[in-house]
Amino acid sequence: MIDISFPDGSKRQFKQGSSGLDIAASISKSLEKKAIAIKVNGAQLDLTHKIENPANIEIITADSEEGLEIIRHDAAHILAQAVKELYPDWQLTIGPAIENGFYYDFFASAPITEQDLPKIEARMKEITERNLEFKRIVMSRDEAIAYFKKIGENYKVQLIESIPEGEEVSLYSQGDFIDLCRGPHAVSTGRIRAFKLLRVSGAYWRGDSNNEMLQRIYGTAWGTQQELDTYLTQLEEAEKRDHRRVGREMGLFHFQDEAPGAVFGHPKGWQIFQTLVVDMKRRQKFANNQESNAPEVMDKCLWEQSGHWEKFGQNMFTAESGDEKKIYAIKPMSCPGGVQVYKSELRSYRDLPLRLSEFGKVHRYEPSGALHGLMRVRAFTQDDAHIFCTPEQLMDECKKICEQILLVYRDFGFDDIHIKFSDRPEKRIGSDEVWDKAEAALQSAAESAGLKCTLNVGEGAFYGPKLEFALRDAIGRDWQIGTLQVDLNLPERLGAYYIGEDGQKHHAVMLHQAIFGSLERFIGILIEHYAGKLPLWLAPTQVVIATITNEVDEYARLVYDQLRLRDIRVELDLSNEKINYKIRKHSLLKVPTILVLGREEASKQHVAVRRFGETTQENLEISEFISKFTNEIKPPL
Repeated sequence: MIDISFPDGSKRQFKQGSSGLDIAASISKSLEKKAIAIKVNGAQLDLTHKIENPANIEIITADSEEGLEIIRHDAAHILAQAVKELYPDWQLTIGPAIENGFYYDFFASAPITEQDLPKIEARMKEITERNLEFKRIVMSRDEAIAYFKKIGENYKVQLIESIPEGEEVSLYSQGDFIDLCRGPHAVSTGRIRAFKLLRVSGAYWRGDSNNEMLQRIYGTAWGTQQELDTYLTQLEEAEKRDHRRVGREMGLFHFQDEAPGAVFGHPKGWQIFQTLVVDMKRRQKFANNQESNAPEVMDKCLWEQSGHWEKFGQNMFTAESGDEKKIYAIKPMSCPGGVQVYKSELRSYRDLPLRLSEFGKVHRYEPSGALHGLMRVRAFTQDDAHIFCTPEQLMDECKKICEQILLVYRDFGFDDIHIKFSDRPEKRIGSDEVWDKAEAALQSAAESAGLKCTLNVGEGAFYGPKLEFALRDAIGRDWQIGTLQVDLNLPERLGAYYIGEDGQKHHAVMLHQAIFGSLERFIGILIEHYAGKLPLWLAPTQVVIATITNEVDEYARLVYDQLRLRDIRVELDLSNEKINYKIRKHSLLKVPTILVLGREEASKQHVAVRRFGETTQENLEISEFISKFTNEIKPPL
């Protein structure tokens, strides 16, 4: 008998050689049904793995994140088997689990379209009904190479050849189908029932555009049919809310090939942008921030000194001057410029904290395949703030920043906020000692602010750890937006110091704050969160005046002037179209308020008020409407 310890601290004895499935079944039948894999001393293994020694174990179930990832990996293998049965001459490459689903890349002898997906999905369902057992097979590296060469899977051979000689290779079979895989997998294909193939795209082998183009099939898989149905409904809703489509319908912005990853802001879209800028400037002024600005083009040497050239250079745009023969970088981040503003004067501890904000235009190279509307661009504006303070002020400053960030998000209608603590990445500057101090300081500040954080291992900035604020939108999607970073490296590298109370030089602590993050991306998120029906104070057009007859045009112009003089964003529709057409037209443009004017309204000096999404209308005297409406359009705070 061996001792088995469980996550709740309990212990039980089992026969030596018991499998994970045996242990799950001994606890309950329901756990046996939900079990997908097992963790033994922290390592994920198949449920069929036999435990020979005392161990700490955890049953991985289908309703956990780890369980879902395994289910999706299983679905990728089932997809690969289905494709090989239908198209035997296609070659397999890789098929990982990804967020909310999976994909598999194939080298196909003929193009595939989304019209082919139902046939492939039907074959996948047949394979799950066969309930084929997933079996792990271990071969030597040379045996595995020989096997895949024999069956003509050249891409698998390339993958195995990158494994050091002498190492063993793990494969999995399901019936006659065998694929290269570390595992673990569920007990059988019959455990995977709730899946759906979604779309087809192209992908380069190993992500290199110099390599051959592959066919990628995307799918999603879940633990239950109900979860799958909920997700597919979410996808349908997301398609309706897609900011690219809504933005086009509302006439907010567009993109074109001559400026990939850059936004052409139309007047209405630019109005939203400027309204956000004004709102954030007001908030930053309230937080005692001073607005500053640094050049967009600066000498390469500054970026070498800061560490950006080494750690981030591949994502930077550069320009070469004609006569000087110098290389300049178009700034990808605002922080080195912010340090130069700080350094422009000799600072005393009495001057700190110094809070400098900047609406900095930044440019970062993103691969063309990663660009996605406003959500992933190459040129965008950040609402940066850099706070320079003493170590003693760090805790209080972090707490204030966190409170401000959370307040802003709630004012925009986001109440479900998740915070991640991102620690040191592999690619970084600074010593471990400095990182220890920065991480401990940020961790303490988060605890002091009462924040509950999950650990995001290795995802900090290259110069310091950070808190990442993720918002959950109206249809349940998470968007990482704001950040707070503690930086002890850049002040030292760039010489940002202050004269302490002891008369000596001390390097300042630098806090990097972004609340909207990218304003362009935040606008995209707002459009999708509200499905284009933006809060009244933010709407690019707040009121449209629509006339029933041309006889009231003069009165309509009078109302228009009165609203415009009170800074209400108003448009006038005096066209000869019927009123129902006008109402429908402006409703499709998501205009929140339509004032309908006819003979009766003109004679009484009234307006008929129609609100977006409501079937009834309210009749008000013009001054009463203006008084009420000017209160409604005030921004929060």
